[in-house]
Amino acid sequence: MQNSDVASLGSRSGPVSDSRGNDGSLIAVLKTLLFFTILMVTLPIGLYFASKKYLFEGSLGYSSNDSYFYGAILAVIAVHVVLALFVYVAWNEGSRQSREGKQD
Repeated sequence: MQNSDVASLGSRSGPVSDSRGNDGSLIAVLKTLLFFTILMVTLPIGLYFASKKYLFEGSLGYSSNDSYFYGAILAVIAVHVVLALFVYVAWNEGSRQSREGKQD
């Protein structure tokens, strides 16, 4: 019984060591995802309130209702820019990994 347990443990250790080589790329992908997640939350909200108060109401003198509208437009544009940047980075990261895989 003990020999079969040792044999089964020994057979499991092989694939685990193979997946550890991908930990660096997995951590890099998770860091990229975390960065863009934080950027997706903070940039549009911050841009909305900052542009509403300082740009539209402060500098341009728009009314409160108008500044809500234009601030929301800038926030939506910021969301689209962040999404486009994420797709660009993810696309280039995937093509870089495939080029590195082909060289091996």
